[in-house]
Amino acid sequence: MNEFQQSVPMLFYRALHGIMPPFRRLFAEHDLTEQQWRVIRVLWQQDHQPLLKLAELTLLPSPSLVGVVDRMERDGLVVRQRSSEDRRVVQVRLTDRGRELQEQVAPQVEGIYRTLETKLDAEEWQVLRRALSKLGDGYGH
Repeated sequence: MNEFQQSVPMLFYRALHGIMPPFRRLFAEHDLTEQQWRVIRVLWQQDHQPLLKLAELTLLPSPSLVGVVDRMERDGLVVRQRSSEDRRVVQVRLTDRGRELQEQVAPQVEGIYRTLETKLDAEEWQVLRRALSKLGDGYGH
């Protein structure tokens, strides 16, 4: 058995504790939670997502996602629309306010990434991304 501090879960937790504080400060400045950030980030890439697809892409369980989207809707960041083809499907899309947030937050996020990228060289980043992708393959299936 691995030493506790060198176990993979502990290494992941320690890495997250090293990576997340600047992101959390930025999200707090814009009254966003980490979960809301995941949703808005997906919608910036591809707006109008069904709730189930949004849950899959953000790795948020559907019941939790509903509460996250409720708060985002209350705060004017997203709206829900029932599909005209299938009334069971609820689409989530950004409001103008949600899209405007991209102009304010995205450059700051890029700055945080640039700082993080100084921690490893290009090859180490490539290896890390490949390894993490392999470990995450099959998640949710």
